[in-house]
Amino acid sequence: MNEKYVPLYRKYRPQRLEEIVGQEHIKKALTNAIELNKISHAYLFTGPRGTGKTSTARIFAKSLNCKEGPTISPCGVCENCIDITNSTPMDVIEIDAASNRKVEDAQNILEKVMYAPVNSRYKIYIIDEVHMLSSTAFNALLKTLEEPPKNVIFILATTEVHKVLDTIKSRCQRFDFKRITTEDIVKHLRYIADNEKINITDDALFTIAKNSAGGMRDSIALLDQLSVLDGADAITTDDINNLLGRLSFDVLAALTDKIISSQPQNAIEDLENIYNSGNEPVQILTNLMDYLKNVLVVKNCRPEIAFELTQANDVQLKTLNEQAAKLETHQIVFLIEKCADYIKELKLTNNPRLWLEVSIIDLANLAENTKLIELQDRLTRLEGGNIQTAQIQYNAPQISKPEHSELSKQAPVEHAKPDIVKEAYSNPQPQTIKSMPEVKDAVPEKTEKVVEEFSPMPKSKHSATSDLASLWGQLLENVHSVPARTLLKQWATPLVISPESVILTMKNEVLLKQFVEGNKRQMLQSAVDNMFSQKDSKIVVRLPMAGDEKIVQENVYVSETPVKDNVSEKKTVKTPEKSDFSLEPETAPEPEPDDDEVAELKQEAEKDEDVVKNSSLNRALSNMHSDNVNMVLDIFEGKVIE
Repeated sequence: MNEKYVPLYRKYRPQRLEEIVGQEHIKKALTNAIELNKISHAYLFTGPRGTGKTSTARIFAKSLNCKEGPTISPCGVCENCIDITNSTPMDVIEIDAASNRKVEDAQNILEKVMYAPVNSRYKIYIIDEVHMLSSTAFNALLKTLEEPPKNVIFILATTEVHKVLDTIKSRCQRFDFKRITTEDIVKHLRYIADNEKINITDDALFTIAKNSAGGMRDSIALLDQLSVLDGADAITTDDINNLLGRLSFDVLAALTDKIISSQPQNAIEDLENIYNSGNEPVQILTNLMDYLKNVLVVKNCRPEIAFELTQANDVQLKTLNEQAAKLETHQIVFLIEKCADYIKELKLTNNPRLWLEVSIIDLANLAENTKLIELQDRLTRLEGGNIQTAQIQYNAPQISKPEHSELSKQAPVEHAKPDIVKEAYSNPQPQTIKSMPEVKDAVPEKTEKVVEEFSPMPKSKHSATSDLASLWGQLLENVHSVPARTLLKQWATPLVISPESVILTMKNEVLLKQFVEGNKRQMLQSAVDNMFSQKDSKIVVRLPMAGDEKIVQENVYVSETPVKDNVSEKKTVKTPEKSDFSLEPETAPEPEPDDDEVAELKQEAEKDEDVVKNSSLNRALSNMHSDNVNMVLDIFEGKVIE
């Protein structure tokens, strides 16, 4: 009765390297170092708590200072072995860096380092939690760690190696301790339970091992705590849950069933019983999140992997599989994220029960919440422009387009002047349309052509052809820059859009330079390449010229009603019916206007001159602003007030 009780984690602390649970790579490395007599002057042991860092350091010190040593199997009966076992050695100094972190403590170590060992082979310093040392204390130890006196060894242990200075790490041999597997912990706990005659089930041992997060010391300490519950009946998982305040598997399964089936009223009733049993709100949601994690694992992993990760028995795995079959993976992830969010709220609020009830009601509305998330994602994609516009396919017969070899081979024109551009088209080559099979159904019997009576300045006109208009619309959709797309809509006119070449006219010299050699050149190039699924497409951007209308007519054979321009008025003339295409393009004779029409056109021209002046002034002002400002002006039909 008078004998002092020794905790199990101290009583069963390993005394030899082979007794260390797990860490096979470290045991092998230290064994070879002792056998080959390759003992370093400094070691750094790092890893999670309870994985054997300090115990390994003591065993290593005992192996080096044993009277029979250095040996991998210390005798345990000599004076040095007994002193190290009892933590009273003279030449093995253990220092807690958390309480001895000042530079004065480091200097005290350096003063005693110079003395030789008293009755041992090595003087060994074991500095636990070395990351707690201050920077000045680290710097004081640097030189000694690099070149310590003969027969002096430093063993540094830490759980947070990232806080240790790199200059310290570079002077030590580093050994990383891994978390001990659940299987190894269970085996060692069974060995201790049998020796101590503790009646406990294997499921309870698995629960202890899972709760320890890979730390042997925490597992043995929990087993020691459970040993006081030993009686006629074996200790079960429910006893562990009651001791730790954890919810049992059956309680969590019943609550999860209510959440999956969207029954908030029944879920609140179960929550009331759980809360009245003395469970804390944070613990309730934490256990629920762990349970949902097991459902997610069972949903996405093979049975053998799921058993290893969840450590559930066959009956529990069957329940998890049934619940996983009712849910999609994204729904389980959604529930876990919600639990994590509400746990944060519970830690900050002054009314945890309120947020606990809100969280369970919110989780129990699973179907409605997931539908809302889908709608939000869909709305986000629509607002972001990620939905691809459906392309309408026309089944009209294909016709060979006239080749504009000289036009497509022209280099982009920078600030092209009208006189210079006219020279390039002074001698246009005759264009021909290749013959094709029956196309009578696809071509209207009558076509209309636009005859310009008055054109004071080149204006951008929408193409009167459905093919060219649709290609132009597709090209604009491929321009991802909103300002560039707006500028093209407002200032550019397409003449030719084909995989062989793209010819655009730009009625503003400043904007022309940006699309020829400025920052918008690459945007236009990428848009054309993406549209035709090719690279290095031929693109010509130039100023408008007199023959542009003829180029449009030669490239397309189906025409619709012409579009009026706000500056000039066109007069349409119907061409006679044709039963077939000729090799040479035919143009209808232009009728002579009568006197009334001439007078009317003159009056319209006088009005248009004022419009041209005002529009030129507005364009000059718009060139003084950024593309974003011009885009806003174009969208909202506004103007800048100076």
